Parts: sequence; structure tokens; C-alpha cells
Amino acid sequence: MNVIALILVIIGAINWGSIGLFGVDLVAMLFGGQLSLMSRIIFTLVGLAGLWSISFFFKDSPIIDKE
Repeated sequence: MNVIALILVIIGAINWGSIGLFGVDLVAMLFGGQLSLMSRIIFTLVGLAGLWSISFFFKDSPIIDKE
């Protein structure tokens, strides 16, 4: 589940980057506009993946031994 969430968050970041830099919404362009059912499903999955990814902050990380 974590890998899928990370992939979706990366897709969302690339999409937001393309909007910010070029004014192009790649997901909407590929799936028929921002209001198409497929685009809305992808946007929803990316949003849920972002919420899931918040849990990464609360996981124990291994202690790095500084020698």
C-alpha cells in the first residue's frame, strides 16, 4: 500500500509541477478534462494517497549510527 501511495503522490507532484511551470494539467489532458469521471477518480486517488502518506511521518525510522 505504501508503494502505491508513493507512486500516486509522485504522479500528483508531477501534475502540479506541470500546472505551475507550463499551465498544463496532464491528468485532465490525458483523461478528457478536469470534470471527466476518469480524471476525478485519479484526482481522488492522488488525494487519498497524500492523506495516507501523512502516516509516513509517524513511522519509526531506523537509528543511524554515527561512527
